[in-house]
Amino acid sequence: MISEQDQTLLSLLRTNARMSISDLARALGVSRSTVQNRISRLEQTGVINGYVLEYGNQYLSEQVAAHVSIKVKQKLTTKTNVELKQLSQITALYAISGEHDLIAIVQAQSLEQLSKILDDIGNLDGVERTNSSVILETKFKR
Repeated sequence: MISEQDQTLLSLLRTNARMSISDLARALGVSRSTVQNRISRLEQTGVINGYVLEYGNQYLSEQVAAHVSIKVKQKLTTKTNVELKQLSQITALYAISGEHDLIAIVQAQSLEQLSKILDDIGNLDGVERTNSSVILETKFKR
């Protein structure tokens, strides 16, 4: 279990992972060494696994994104997951319950590229069917 102070630190880092140790210390009302120790401990215990690139709004506004629900032949699930991971336009893949087995988050530079990626997904060995929903607008993201 992590402390309330750790939760606040994680929230600050989620908002801006490049925030300086000094700024984090000021926001938390603690010393720089305390912040460094907390971050090290959160990394060592696996609470913080890494830091990622977040695209800017200008770049994202030029992208087309979709949620793709995928029904997979059960005996080919592992093979299909490996093949889906090879498609660089798939930014996340989730196993889900319900009618479909997976949801892929797909990002493309145009509707034409999205259409091609959807065809590529549908043509993979093991994919029975797909259902796509194009994302029109992001209301918020955490």
